[in-house]
Amino acid sequence: MLFRYVVIFLFFSASVFSQDKYIKHVISKGDNLTAIAKKYGVKTKDIENANPNAPKILKLNSVLLIPAKNQPEGVKTNESVAETTSGLHEVLAKETLWGISQKYKVSVEDLKKANPLLENEGLKIGQQIVIPGNGNQELQKPIENTQAELVEVSREVMPKETKYAIAKEFGITVAELEKQNPEIRKKLPIGYTLKILTSKEKAEALQALKASQEIKETNNESVQVADDPSVKKDSTSVIRVSNNSDLINQLILNATGNIGTRYRSGGTTKAGFDCSGLMYSTFGNFDIKLPRSSIEQSRIGTKVNTDEAQRGDLIFFRTNGRRQINHVGMVVEVVDGEIKFVHSSTHSGVIISSTKEPYYQRSFSQVNRVLE
Repeated sequence: MLFRYVVIFLFFSASVFSQDKYIKHVISKGDNLTAIAKKYGVKTKDIENANPNAPKILKLNSVLLIPAKNQPEGVKTNESVAETTSGLHEVLAKETLWGISQKYKVSVEDLKKANPLLENEGLKIGQQIVIPGNGNQELQKPIENTQAELVEVSREVMPKETKYAIAKEFGITVAELEKQNPEIRKKLPIGYTLKILTSKEKAEALQALKASQEIKETNNESVQVADDPSVKKDSTSVIRVSNNSDLINQLILNATGNIGTRYRSGGTTKAGFDCSGLMYSTFGNFDIKLPRSSIEQSRIGTKVNTDEAQRGDLIFFRTNGRRQINHVGMVVEVVDGEIKFVHSSTHSGVIISSTKEPYYQRSFSQVNRVLE
């Protein structure tokens, strides 16, 4: 009888020891041995020794035994987390711990306790984090539905833009921008159309901002047209001058003398020019009155073919997918079918560009001769 009790006691002790010695960890998305070892405060070698038959490539939802002897205080096992977990959340662009805590009605501290790696590594786009069980059930969404909140937007690269600036605009890293657009890893070509995944809210906000900027620019360009009774709308008149060649040279010198001046919506001075403001000011310095907006400037003079373009002609574009003309410059050189023009660019200020650049090649509209 005594022998039987000893055997039972030893068996029970071994069972308790076995349960205390290891922690069960269920493999989730993004897990690797290094991250798991760091989470539980053990060495990767300890995990490998505890799981001699585990495959080298970890399989999703498979179970690893983690030695419990070095378990840091306060770290929860997968099993204990599972008992208090009400779901997972996939991190979207520009989300913060505070924002997620508000969404699920839990504290930031509880989120950190349920996800120990957040303390050192922070949030990463696409990362799945555990939401503690006291979170608001109505606000939680399944992981597959979270993906539906991401939308793909198209973004055209403007002159002198950088990967960093574009990535910052969408709240992602340069590495993520390059991952979504592998073609730009070596360089960022002007006019290239980027495809960027972002939240629906961010996409709508950017679209609204772009629309408001376009409306503001159009209004600023139009205001002086409405106030100036001397401007003839839809005019086809050509300005006749006595010494055409000399005047054109002076006009080009005057316009290019502003290279480097910043873009300013509604601007007509050295403090800043918009595109039509640069033309309005340049011609105005020689007592030649042009309409104030690019669309009105496109209605004076005579349209000519691109192969007939000459220095001093006005060149017009439809940028940003607009249906009507919204950008103007002045031709400064024509060589082998390439037209170079001076203009005030939204992103770079007064510069010289070329119709060979993909962006301006696609958005080109017409050339008008206003001097004879």
